[in-house]
Amino acid sequence: MVQTLPAPRGKLTENRPLNDLTWLRVGGPADYLFQPADIDDLQHFLRDLPAEVPVFPMGVGSNLIVRDGGLRAVVIRLGRGFNSVSVDGNTVTAGAAALDAHVARKAADAGVDLTFLRTIPGSIGGAVRMNAGCYGSYTADVLRKATIVTRQGEVLDLSPEDLNFRYRQSDLPDGAVLVSATFEGPAGDPEELHTRMAAQLQKRDETQPTKDRSAGSTFRNPAGFSSTGRADDVHDLKAWKVIDDAGMRGASRGGAQMSPKHSNFLINTGSATASDLEGLGEEVRKKVYETSGITLEWEIMRVGDPLKE
Repeated sequence: MVQTLPAPRGKLTENRPLNDLTWLRVGGPADYLFQPADIDDLQHFLRDLPAEVPVFPMGVGSNLIVRDGGLRAVVIRLGRGFNSVSVDGNTVTAGAAALDAHVARKAADAGVDLTFLRTIPGSIGGAVRMNAGCYGSYTADVLRKATIVTRQGEVLDLSPEDLNFRYRQSDLPDGAVLVSATFEGPAGDPEELHTRMAAQLQKRDETQPTKDRSAGSTFRNPAGFSSTGRADDVHDLKAWKVIDDAGMRGASRGGAQMSPKHSNFLINTGSATASDLEGLGEEVRKKVYETSGITLEWEIMRVGDPLKE
């Protein structure tokens, strides 16, 4: 990317490898990585950035494969200036860089039930973007407002209707960077909320490969809804079930593997490339289609260019 870029107050790094910024620890370099100092810095940078230069907002990389050839864009990663959490009554406002788990804990301390966020990896920006959910609850259920900075540098508030939430999807204007979100949760007893979250964490650790290098659920559930966690939950159309039925639990390619503990978790056993991971995922999709006629949809976002031969 041969461009003259604005000079921000934050950190702008050219040709920055992204592998250490994703949970799967793979991926080539971005043309630039921009870490804005604050919202004003972000506004001015986006406003003055040449219109033809693509931008890619990136959270903590918990749900992301960056391909081995890297990303031809300015990657924008929010940091400490965007991770505050405040509570007013039943309303919780969190910066996009705040971790989901931290927001759930702070809310519980104040007697606000956002407990479903506790076991979701990643940050609030990603939770809104992907309408993250579990135990039958979704970000869309509690979101009241999302604040963005547009590609033109304007600060706008979006309603849930503006975001057009669907299962694991929402709509944001092209090039917009989500900077904060406001939620309203039910009231609850702080001790009971923390006890519930501890139980959820224990169940997650018992059933998911939390000690392995993964990016959470690899594919969306074909049924189009999150697990409820209830004993009577129907498993027929859960992604892990159709992967199991296709015989792909534990399948591997290079350093990539479908976790033997939970077959909808794609893991880097230590030496995987992005190509290994994405390639194994595509093998799983093909096998599931052959055995069940179901086309699995990726939940992990894949971006960037393959490595050139």
